[in-house]
Amino acid sequence: MKPCILLIEDDRDMRELVAGSLEHSGFDVQKAEDGIKGQALALQYAPDLIVLDLMLPNVDGLTLCQRLRRDERTAQIPILMLTALGGTKDKVTGFNSGADDYLTKPFELEEFLARIKALLRRSDRAPLSSKHNEILNFGPITLVPERFEAIWFEQAVRLTHLEFELLHCLLQRHGQTVAPSLILKEVWGYEPDDDIETIRVHIRHLRTKLEPDPRKPRFIKTVYGAGYCLELPSGNHLTDCIALMAEFRAQQQQRELSAQV
Repeated sequence: MKPCILLIEDDRDMRELVAGSLEHSGFDVQKAEDGIKGQALALQYAPDLIVLDLMLPNVDGLTLCQRLRRDERTAQIPILMLTALGGTKDKVTGFNSGADDYLTKPFELEEFLARIKALLRRSDRAPLSSKHNEILNFGPITLVPERFEAIWFEQAVRLTHLEFELLHCLLQRHGQTVAPSLILKEVWGYEPDDDIETIRVHIRHLRTKLEPDPRKPRFIKTVYGAGYCLELPSGNHLTDCIALMAEFRAQQQQRELSAQV
């Protein structure tokens, strides 16, 4: 069965060019020219991947991306954003809205197809690669590939595909500094030379899920000028961290209860 790609693009010439390239490469393609139709087709077909333009009529791409991520039926579908806006702030905004990857117009179709295939390789609709069997747990963390979860200090934390891949990459080398170039190659599946901000955004997302205080990370450290390091506690330090995480979660639950009152 062919993988299904939903292409949401308002420019007719671009839409037909990209759709033709995808179909020639063996994909089944559904097309939408605006955000409203795009959301309807996403719910109808549950595609394997969504290619989403940002400048759309009726509902813009950023808003649509946020809606797709909030809906359980579409939350896990990989999204590749296409846009003429290529600044760092634009990319950060796109990733914060829920995009998995970001490609700036104009682009080469060869690079576009490489991004598509890399995203599909990470999708939970495809079998997990053998690399996920190498190291799955250490100290307070266990990765659960079947559900894209991390058991973190005995509590399940749901991760996106990218967050899972990124955490797995760091876990394989815990205690070591991992260079951005290696992270881009292993997690994103290609070697761009200007997407360091891509990693930073997803590291921040991981910290919000794993760190008691993301602004002062204890576990996912930045090694300035060199990369990132996952530091996992052991011995007495592990005991201290278990108490810290228990206190943090108790405070979190209290805040949630207060918000409901």
